[in-house]
Amino acid sequence: MSRRRKTDVGTLSIREKAYLHIQQQIANGKLAAGSGVSELSLAKELGSSRSPIREAMNQLAAEGLLEQNSGGGMLVARLKRSDIIELYDMREALEVYSVGKIAELPLQPADKDRLQHLVDQITQLKTEIESSGETALNDAQMQIFLTGDFEFHALLMSMTQNSRIQKVVSETRLLIQIFSLHRPVHDVLLLESIRQYHQRVLDAVASGDKWLAMQCLAEHIQASKKEQLNGFDEWRRESSLRDNVPALFGS
Repeated sequence: MSRRRKTDVGTLSIREKAYLHIQQQIANGKLAAGSGVSELSLAKELGSSRSPIREAMNQLAAEGLLEQNSGGGMLVARLKRSDIIELYDMREALEVYSVGKIAELPLQPADKDRLQHLVDQITQLKTEIESSGETALNDAQMQIFLTGDFEFHALLMSMTQNSRIQKVVSETRLLIQIFSLHRPVHDVLLLESIRQYHQRVLDAVASGDKWLAMQCLAEHIQASKKEQLNGFDEWRRESSLRDNVPALFGS
């Protein structure tokens, strides 16, 4: 998904403004997966004709954010189990290949420091959980974690200096993040597991160990894939029970 600096907003066309507006509403949860997107309402909201809105929606559909509704119009896409598998397989193929290339290059001190800071940020979040007596991240902490996790992987990919790989990986990770039906509870154990994966990847890249870097990142992505699929399967079981045995859920 293309991103523009805030300073560019004034020069955007109506189609581009509509594209960013819909994308942001999906990203912040105001447009939930499976909900309808009204071309007419957006045109009124943005003060434009329906044509540029339709173009923006078609672009978002091509990128996988929207999908055609069987009754006409468009819905915010909802990932199927097969979609999750395909997205993670794409991540693994591109990111593991890329980290191997990155490990062959000298790691700049500023990049190493930034990556280490993002690893240490997870340790800080763990400490906050333990100090508060809670069992998992709260919403604000979860947002900090997701931002830092995204930045860790994005910074690594930026070192490839391959804009096409960066774009595809960024879009893939955003799709996974936005459309996760159920995120695993990020408790101390899960945070420590992620921290260790990140630290191992960073150490391997810093030491120029290409194959170790590739192995560590592959294991990390595979573990994340498993967590997402487990969450999806649990959500599907609960949905089935809710539909077939509503009394269990107080309905």
